[in-house]
Amino acid sequence: MNKFVISFAASLILFAASFVSKQVVCADSGSILIGGERSDGQQETVDFKNDLIPMFTKLGCNAGKCHGSAIGRGGFKLSLYGGTPKADYDEIVRRWGGRRINLSDPEASLVLMKPSETVEHGGGSVLASDDNNAKLLTRWVQEGAKYLEHRKLNFVEITPERFVAASSGDRTRLQVVAHYDDGLTRDVTAMTQFVVEDSDAVKIDSDDATAVVLRPGRHVIIARYSTEVVPIEFIVPVSASEMDFSAESRQNFVDQEVLGSLAELRLPISPAADDATFVRRITLDLTGRLPPFRDGTQSGHLDREKLVDQLLASEEFVEFYALKLARLLRIRSKVDKNSVSTTPEAARGFHEWLVQQLQDGVGYHQIAWDIITASGDSAEYGPATFFTLVEDARQQTEFVSEVFMGSRMKCANCHNHPLDKWTQDDFHGLTAMFSKLTRSQVIRINPFGKNIHPNTGQASLMKIPGGDFLSEQTKDGREAFAEWLTHRENPYFAKAIVNRLWKSLMGRGLVEPVDDFRSTNPATHPTLLKRLADDFIKHGYDIRHTLKVIAMSSTYARESTTTRGNQADRRFYSHMFEKPLEAEVLADAISDVLGLETQYGDEVPGTRAVALRDGAIPSDTLDILGRCDRTSSCESKPSPIGPLAQKLHLFNGELLNSRIGAQRGRLDTLINSGKTPMQIVEEFYHVALNREPNSRETEFLSRLFDAKQNSRQQQAALEDFVWSIVTCKEFVTNH
Repeated sequence: MNKFVISFAASLILFAASFVSKQVVCADSGSILIGGERSDGQQETVDFKNDLIPMFTKLGCNAGKCHGSAIGRGGFKLSLYGGTPKADYDEIVRRWGGRRINLSDPEASLVLMKPSETVEHGGGSVLASDDNNAKLLTRWVQEGAKYLEHRKLNFVEITPERFVAASSGDRTRLQVVAHYDDGLTRDVTAMTQFVVEDSDAVKIDSDDATAVVLRPGRHVIIARYSTEVVPIEFIVPVSASEMDFSAESRQNFVDQEVLGSLAELRLPISPAADDATFVRRITLDLTGRLPPFRDGTQSGHLDREKLVDQLLASEEFVEFYALKLARLLRIRSKVDKNSVSTTPEAARGFHEWLVQQLQDGVGYHQIAWDIITASGDSAEYGPATFFTLVEDARQQTEFVSEVFMGSRMKCANCHNHPLDKWTQDDFHGLTAMFSKLTRSQVIRINPFGKNIHPNTGQASLMKIPGGDFLSEQTKDGREAFAEWLTHRENPYFAKAIVNRLWKSLMGRGLVEPVDDFRSTNPATHPTLLKRLADDFIKHGYDIRHTLKVIAMSSTYARESTTTRGNQADRRFYSHMFEKPLEAEVLADAISDVLGLETQYGDEVPGTRAVALRDGAIPSDTLDILGRCDRTSSCESKPSPIGPLAQKLHLFNGELLNSRIGAQRGRLDTLINSGKTPMQIVEEFYHVALNREPNSRETEFLSRLFDAKQNSRQQQAALEDFVWSIVTCKEFVTNH
């Protein structure tokens, strides 16, 4: 048998295999099939949605800074990243008198002459007259400039999805394969746009789709083809030496996942924190309070699990985590004749309802269900207040998606989300549900309420995000939404809250910002996030359970001091991150150390800041310390006051100056009791820092005080000492 016959037989076998599987892989992304021909030898016409829209995206034509902006550019507007292909088709073919298309002379079409800069183009030349993109566009016009969509895209497959390099400078070739509903697959790498998150970390060679990693760490680039947006992760070890963590403690799956990531990155870990550090850390994290001092007689082996259980069962835990939920839900009173108002009674009632749910151990899924479906008088039924905290139904959609899904759906108000799956139909379908509610003290169904869809000008239909439209006969769609949201298979709900619980203890979310879940903002530890969510669901959406899982891990128990090689780590938990004390916690801690109560508005004297039931209760102290005003998310932006004003206030403000030496305060009481200056020093170390002064501190402070003078005579020096204690970094952070 000669070589020709062998070659022909092999080709026939390959053709038969591809025919049976209904899959044809295309090497040239400018065509539908290999060589631009169907299996019957006929050339397939250009597919507007699957060929041209990705091409416009790759060239940047429909980006936000070009024709994809809200008002377009130069009188020509495309949907952002091709979100609405039919509207783009009408814009190109039918708008402006059809002058963008010349069927009699395709190469003279404005849609070709502009990007090739044959005529003046504000964006410069983005299309060479003889390249494959120009040929594809020309052929489309030659074929009659029709709107065709031969098949629907199911998904794209990226190779590699994750690349672990041996060192900086390593490269890998990227490949993107599109899978369609008719079984066809094809290579669309050349029509895929690759966006580098950090151009100093990864470089993309667009000619051959090769990625080169330039520095150590974890880096993400985004691949965009048609409606699919997929992240690609690049890992470059920070050290040439492998890390052996086989002897490290693994208390639960948290340690398993974190140590695996650290080993891959070759990041060394800090040692375990001592008991005193752990006690202060966990007490502040679970109750927002300074712990009682444990002296030498109590310094035996600490049963950490027993301590965690005691804290989780305490009233202080309920008080502190009700505050955290109240901030998340933006509970505050507001009275405005021209907008939706929330009475102080309603705000307090909602907060107290949260307190009761935490006391009773109600699952977070039930808490969310009750809030979303709430109706009635907000002054009498706390959860109904949820629908008076924002101004209108569209803001309610943004609010709900951020709080319960960790997603910023608001981009889909004006156009399909450019970085996520959400469409305008998703946004306005959810808004349609909230439009059916009255926005007053009494929350009830308003049968005439509607939301106008900006694309159609008609009342939008209720719709589950990413799912189906509800029946037009549906009067209140919130129950259907709540059922979808809290279903154990929902991909957002459980992850959103466990990510916030993780941040509460660890100082940084696995997804950051915590209200920005999307495929293009992947978690630093995606498997860990999933395992936390699955475990949370398995244990009845129990907030206490998940907090305990995290708190009992060796990851949580590491020192905050760095070691050689992990100083730059801000994402992978090789050491504990220092967390600034929240405004309410810091205010209470200062009051506890000084031994003086603080008055907040008309509240009962002695009310703690973490126990305030209304976020609008006036307090200059809390505002300067960085309290979130809850008029918008407390997660996405820093306090408008800022750290400089806080430091100035601590240096020279009334919070400290008039209180340190005040009568009946801790310092005044200790001085009157006849204690020596160094005994007073030790007392403040115990209550403020939960430790004894070390030898260096003792030596230094001893020199500040004259042994021949009593405490009263040395009061000025003692006041300076107390000021230094409550303003030092060790005190104002949880470490």
